[in-house]
Amino acid sequence: MEYLMTYGWAILIVSIALAALYSLGLFSPATFTHTTCVFPAGFYCLNSQMDMGGNLTINVEQDTSAPINITAIGCDSSDNVGHMISFASNQIVLQIGSNVTISGNSTAKLQCWSNSTVFSGGIGSLFNGYVVVNYTDTQTGFPHTVAALLSQKVT
Repeated sequence: MEYLMTYGWAILIVSIALAALYSLGLFSPATFTHTTCVFPAGFYCLNSQMDMGGNLTINVEQDTSAPINITAIGCDSSDNVGHMISFASNQIVLQIGSNVTISGNSTAKLQCWSNSTVFSGGIGSLFNGYVVVNYTDTQTGFPHTVAALLSQKVT
C-alpha cells in the first residue's frame, strides 16, 4: 500500500506539472514559430503584421536594376492568388532601394485568404501562405510577378 501511495503522489505531481506547461503553450509549435517573410532576390520584406481579421500590413523594399510600378498585390495560402488588390489607376512607384508600406487597414485592404475565405484567427495563431506582387519594370515596360513565402503570427 505504501508503494502505491508513493507512486500515486509522484504521478499526480508530474500530471499537474505537465498540465501547467501545456496551459502555458509550451507544447504548441506556434509558440516557437517566428514571423518570416522571404522574397526572392531583389525584393525584401522589412516588416509585416497581421490582425485577427486577416488584414496584413507589409513593408516591401525593392532593389532591382530599375524603378518599378507595383500594379497589384495579394495574399493567399496558395501561390495561386485569386484576390489581388489592384493599383491600376494609382500605381505605387518604387525607386531602386526604396520601400513602401501597404496596409491591411486602408480602404483597399490587403487581406490574406485561406481556402477561399478570409483568414481569421486568434492572437498567436499562425498563417502560412504567399504574398504575390505584380509589378511593371519602368525601363522595359514588361510586367513581372514575384511571390514571397509568408509565415505570420496574428498579433
